[in-house]
Amino acid sequence: MNARRSFLTEDITVRYAGNAVLSEPLAIGGEKIARRPIKVVIQIPCRDEAEQLPETLAALPSFIGGVQSVEWLVIDDGSTDETTQVALEHGAHAVLRFPGNRGLAHAFSAGLEAACRRGADVVVNVDGDNQYDASAIPRMVAEIVAGRADIVVGCRPIERIGHFPWWKKRLQRLGSRVVRAVSNVAIEDATSGFRAYSRDAAMRINVYSRYTYTLETLIQAGQTGMRIKGVPVEVNPPTRPSRLIRSVPEYIARSILTILRSFLIYRPLEFFLVPSGLAALLGLGIGAKFLFEYLQGHGDGHIQSLILAATAVLAGAIGGAVGLLANQLVVNRRLLEEQQLSRRRAEWRQMP
Repeated sequence: MNARRSFLTEDITVRYAGNAVLSEPLAIGGEKIARRPIKVVIQIPCRDEAEQLPETLAALPSFIGGVQSVEWLVIDDGSTDETTQVALEHGAHAVLRFPGNRGLAHAFSAGLEAACRRGADVVVNVDGDNQYDASAIPRMVAEIVAGRADIVVGCRPIERIGHFPWWKKRLQRLGSRVVRAVSNVAIEDATSGFRAYSRDAAMRINVYSRYTYTLETLIQAGQTGMRIKGVPVEVNPPTRPSRLIRSVPEYIARSILTILRSFLIYRPLEFFLVPSGLAALLGLGIGAKFLFEYLQGHGDGHIQSLILAATAVLAGAIGGAVGLLANQLVVNRRLLEEQQLSRRRAEWRQMP
């Protein structure tokens, strides 16, 4: 019988199952690329997935060529069912359980930290509803281990997925285009949660949203110079309705806010200067028209135009100043992120 132990770290319960799966190092894709023992941790953030979790875990690889060990980590985001128990009974090596629901983005971030603390060289993130075809995991891991990418995104064949409604397909494409425009990351399926991260990339990721992490982390990675690669993956038939998309307007609003927030954080100068420049040009145009009318002797009664012009120019000047100030704060943020990375490298060591 597998021995299990549990302890409480702050308000997160961590449970372990002593059934680690080890494998002999082999070549991945026919090339010898593993120069030292490699550990892969597959994390599954989930909530109330007791029904779907057995199938999800059964599809995960317990052995990957070129990798010494593979572990499964389940992040139970305040489930009200038997998710934790089911995970341990079906082979999970560890479960992080939150006493209450904190949101997918928080569960994802906590999983990255826990995986790194377990000594992961590569962290693979999959959904608990078995949406993605797990047979792609070795290919995604190979890209990381070979040093060809820092982040690998499993890109679904959006147009061929029959159970995706037309509006969802359009939104998926729109999200990918926006991410490409903001961060120069050319990934066809930017909203895919099926991803692999190198240890260093996992330590660099910061998620500010509570809703989701997909768009935000790609924009962040692109802005910080990480190498991102897409790998085509297939999907399984749906097991339940999406919990992330409760309504189309809500999903659109949340996605727009996430994109705007990311743009503000990583490219504040453009965020402020573009609307500020337009406001200033509008004000100058109105002001020039008023001046022309005034010189022609027709300025009487158009004082409102002069006020509007002054207001627009003032708004443009203030917006430009805020943009310049925010751009300076980006430098400080990057310095803080480097300090955070150094601290994480020192603190996120493998737990005894």
